Amino acid sequence: MALSLAISPCPNDTFVFHALVHGRVPGAPPVEVTYADVDVTNTAAERGAFDLVKVSFAALPWLLDDYHLLPCGGALGRGCGPLVLTRGEAGDGASRPDRADLSGATVAVPGDRTTAYLLFRLWSAERPPARIEVVPFHEIMPAVAAGKYDAGLVIHEARFTYHRHGLTALVDLGEWWEGDTGLPIPLGAILARKGAVDPVAAAGWIRESVRQAWADPAASRDYVLSHAQEMEPDVVDRHIGLYVNEFTADLGDAGFAAVEALLGRAADAGLIPKPSSPQTSSSRATAWTS
Repeated sequence: MALSLAISPCPNDTFVFHALVHGRVPGAPPVEVTYADVDVTNTAAERGAFDLVKVSFAALPWLLDDYHLLPCGGALGRGCGPLVLTRGEAGDGASRPDRADLSGATVAVPGDRTTAYLLFRLWSAERPPARIEVVPFHEIMPAVAAGKYDAGLVIHEARFTYHRHGLTALVDLGEWWEGDTGLPIPLGAILARKGAVDPVAAAGWIRESVRQAWADPAASRDYVLSHAQEMEPDVVDRHIGLYVNEFTADLGDAGFAAVEALLGRAADAGLIPKPSSPQTSSSRATAWTS
C-alpha cells in the first residue's frame, strides 16, 4: 500500500524527497504526495491525516501522541532564520526599518503554530505587538509594502527577495536565536505516524533520498522548479543551499539540543504545552515520543 506524504512545495522539500516520491529508493513503498504550506500540514497532522508529514517543530507538543519525530529530512540550520520585515526609510545612503520595535503594531504571520511565530513570540515577549493576523505566506510581503500591516514575519525564500518589495529587516530571528543559544534554528520536522510506518525504516528511506539528491542534483531539477512557485532558478539554488545541510541527513546532538531548547523555553514561558521528554534510542528515529 502507498504511504501518504505531505511536504511543502518549497525547493528544499522537493529536492530532499524527489527520489522517494519518484520510486527511486530501494525497498521503500510507493508514496502518494500532497503539497501544502506548513500551516496547513500542522493542522492536518493533528487529525492524523498523513503517514509521513512535514510540520513545524513548534507544533510538536500537539502531535507527539500520534507521531514519531524522525532524525532526518527536516529543516534546521544556521543563518536561515525567519525575518521580521517593515517598510524601509531611506537615510544615510541605506534603508533602515521605519520603527524600532513593534509596540502597538499589527503583524502578519504565516501561521500560529509555526516555528517562526514561536521564535517571534519569544523575541517580542517584553514588547509584544497589539495585533497578530495569520496571512498566507505569499501575501505577507506585498501587504506590508502596501501598508496593510505594520510588519510581517517571513520565512524561506523571502530572505532573498524582500528588498524587491521595498522592505527592510527589523530583526533576523535566526541571528537572535543563534546569538542567544549558540544552537542552530529548528524550523521544520518530519514525522512518522505511529502504527502506520516504522520510524527506523522511514528514516532510512529519507536518508537515501537525501543521498541521491546530493549525488545527482540535476536529476530533481525539473521537479523542483515545477513546484517552486515562480521562483527564479538562482533563488531556488540559494534556497536549497541554505536549507538542505548536514542537519537534513541527521539532526545529531546539536539538532536535538536545539529542539529541546526551543520547546523548553517556550513551555517555560507558557507559550506551548510542556513537550514529551526525549528517550534514548540507538536509532534516534524514536528520540522523541510520548
